[in-house]
Amino acid sequence: MDTRDWEILKILYEQKNITKTANLLYISQPALTKRLQQIESEFNTQIVIRGRRGIHFTPQGEFLVKCADEMLGRLRNIHDTISNIEGKVVGTLRIGASNLIARVKIPQILKKFKTAFPEVEFEVSTGWSSEIFQLLSNREIHIAIVRGDYPWQEGKQLLLKEPLTIASRAPFKLEDLPKLPRINYGSDSKLKDLIDHWWSDNFSTPPKIAMTVDRTDTCKQMVINGLGYAILPGLLVSKEVDIHKMNLQSKDEEFITRDTWMLYHEESLEFSLVEEFVEFLQELDFENV
Repeated sequence: MDTRDWEILKILYEQKNITKTANLLYISQPALTKRLQQIESEFNTQIVIRGRRGIHFTPQGEFLVKCADEMLGRLRNIHDTISNIEGKVVGTLRIGASNLIARVKIPQILKKFKTAFPEVEFEVSTGWSSEIFQLLSNREIHIAIVRGDYPWQEGKQLLLKEPLTIASRAPFKLEDLPKLPRINYGSDSKLKDLIDHWWSDNFSTPPKIAMTVDRTDTCKQMVINGLGYAILPGLLVSKEVDIHKMNLQSKDEEFITRDTWMLYHEESLEFSLVEEFVEFLQELDFENV
């Protein structure tokens, strides 16, 4: 078993599909199937069962997948430690970021950091904040940049306090919102709860949902084209001059914000690469990057 074999088992377990796994690993399906057969031969056991609905792992296969997580994690730690021993800011920094932050902030941040430390490489994972938080909890990434509050007792830095904003192409009054078409979008549960709580505090009737789209960028385009209003992260619409905006406020007239946090394990600061990046973000003007 080599590193590639462990990666094959891990990704196949996540995808439960030969075609998707082969595409993600940039190998052909026959090559992937052959490698699986070689792994089964090496352990003299069946690892996967192929059915109409995809791949299913046997108990032996489930055990090997658990070993794959451990082996790949240990290999990452070895690389990190070797780089750290050499006393240089080199190696691969593993970052996880929420989808929106990954789109609008991470490219510029990584460009600035790599300018300062050109020997650094990056592995970037994106997804819902809850997914990124889980990656950090599992120690699959060094740094998590998440939106919303999470129960984290280790390294933590507030990067941005961002208002939630009602956005509409047409002028509007707050009291008219229940009668106006609203555009919803896919979001994590924390953001949905925040918006739903604000709505129930202000209105006795449910919103008039005109459509639901998959992501915030799509939702913003619907708003720009006059198809309804939306309650969006301020980061998305603050610079849009043709959109009428109103930040959400609580009954106490305080702005309702969604905070963006950097989270990390304290012990990871033992690695020069992680320590430098944490200090870099702490000193960065995150809002205006």
